[in-house]
Amino acid sequence: MKKTLLASVIAALAGAASHSVMANPTQVFWGDTHLHTAYSGDAFAMGNESVDPDTAYRFARGLPVIHPYNRTRVQLNRPLDFLVVADHAEYMGLMQLVRDKSSLLDGAENGQNLIKLWDTKGSKSVYYDAAGALVKGAPYQDLLTKAIRQPIWDKIIKAAEENNKPGEFTTFIGWEWSSMPGGANLHRIVFTDKGGEVAEKFLPYSSADSDRPEDFWNWLDQTSSDTGADFVAIPHNSNISNGLMFNDVDSDGHPISASYARTRMRWEPVAEVTQIKGDSETHPSVSPEDPFADFETFEHVMNFGAGDEEAEVDQVSNYARSALKRGLEIDAKVGANPYKFGMAGSTDSHTGLTTASEPNFWGKFGIDSIPENLDMETTPHADGWSMSAAGMVAVWAEQNTREEIFAAFKRKEVYATTGPRMQVRLFGGFDFAAEDASNNDLAGVGYSKGVAMGGDLSNAPEGKAPSFLIQAVKDPDGANLDRVQLVKGWLDAEGKSHEQVFNVALSDEREDRGADTQPVGNTVNLETGHYSNSIGDTELVTVWQDPDFDASQRAFYYLRVMQIPTPRHTMLDAVALGRSQDEVHFPATIQERAYSSPIWYTP
Repeated sequence: MKKTLLASVIAALAGAASHSVMANPTQVFWGDTHLHTAYSGDAFAMGNESVDPDTAYRFARGLPVIHPYNRTRVQLNRPLDFLVVADHAEYMGLMQLVRDKSSLLDGAENGQNLIKLWDTKGSKSVYYDAAGALVKGAPYQDLLTKAIRQPIWDKIIKAAEENNKPGEFTTFIGWEWSSMPGGANLHRIVFTDKGGEVAEKFLPYSSADSDRPEDFWNWLDQTSSDTGADFVAIPHNSNISNGLMFNDVDSDGHPISASYARTRMRWEPVAEVTQIKGDSETHPSVSPEDPFADFETFEHVMNFGAGDEEAEVDQVSNYARSALKRGLEIDAKVGANPYKFGMAGSTDSHTGLTTASEPNFWGKFGIDSIPENLDMETTPHADGWSMSAAGMVAVWAEQNTREEIFAAFKRKEVYATTGPRMQVRLFGGFDFAAEDASNNDLAGVGYSKGVAMGGDLSNAPEGKAPSFLIQAVKDPDGANLDRVQLVKGWLDAEGKSHEQVFNVALSDEREDRGADTQPVGNTVNLETGHYSNSIGDTELVTVWQDPDFDASQRAFYYLRVMQIPTPRHTMLDAVALGRSQDEVHFPATIQERAYSSPIWYTP
């Protein structure tokens, strides 16, 4: 473990806001690919009637806007570099049409019924009525016509085009396909590399068209062929998929085939592993030997339309690490890996405001943006205290443009964080040496000797094990780093997958003792919410070699970078409300983290 060019890195990072500053072939750009505005029915019904796509883009660019619920002025102190407004395709913009008694609904019987429902019972009743019909498989078809949908889609396209500033700020035209089979969440966030002249040639595919991923991918393929558009589809945070997102069978219950695997990976190169509804990296039940597995665990099953009881689910299919392991197993059987995905994080905010930091978290919905409303149920069985202030996605790209950022997603050179802007590098190869960690051009060495995160290694030279060049730099406006871990998954000779977490770099010159490694400490003052960077390191850099490598075994490797403890947003709200931490029922502190996309080894 060594420190390199630390003073210049931190100073330049602070001065350049969200961009990388090292003399590397690429830069790091920060974004959110999962943001909802008032055009999403649930956002509108839960306190956001005013933040439209244009307002959302302006906020992400750093401009002050008015909060949709509490009407205060809000502003990011560090703008984003790119944003996808991903409103639900299902009934997109319908709530505004009902509120305004739009003439577009004049010929729609269900539209007139919803207007009457609004007048008697209000917006929430309208939303639940229309959404309930959709979940039951009987969507209101007279509200899904092109005449009703096209004007809203045109507004979304226009907002993206007007806010796209190549080299400064990138917008992507997208939406969320909100599949809910049996009440399970199989949503995908979708965006295209193309601009409005192409996007206006199609309407967003919705679960009213089909709730089957296979049909969704077929639509992407056909639309791409017809229009020239390419797409990235990102599986929604999988912890609430009721055991379906990373299953070992397809929608018909058949074992996953090579064709299924290749099709899925064509369209879904990355997965969302952290967001407001918790963290999906792993779970204590599937990683029992990992002491950090129980992180921002969302305890509530999202079972819309499937009754009020929370049922037990297959957690293996709900989490990214176990899915990566399952992918190795399927690859060995059929010759293709359906779960060879990179890691992304995003907010899933429904306020139209992309806020992912603990001290500047504005809730999931408008109504839970103020501390007094945190006890209210916002999603089934969960309240505002249950939500996480997360997440973000970082992209290594040459320029801040649609073309370059989209290409980075396709090659998986991206990583997720739970909010902080840590700079993370991972390179894998067979020729890295310890002295490479001291090189002033670390990325140059990484690209010349190996592959970056998201890449592949194969055919290990005889007698050589893969080594990894690793760098993590703290958020210049945030907490110091506790440790860097490398998570390995591999397949044994019997076709069974395994996992192990290695501490590859520890702060404060601590010794690695596995699960017994000394904690970094905790400086958080529980009375004030302040913390100190008197512990931890500002940068951790190392070269690590796999001590147990078997050249005949499939494997993957990804980084988990952890900060020192800092206050959770609920602790700050409890202090503000004068409530004790015991009343909150959530940890007062949190160890924020980053997850790199993996590097895979195939014999």
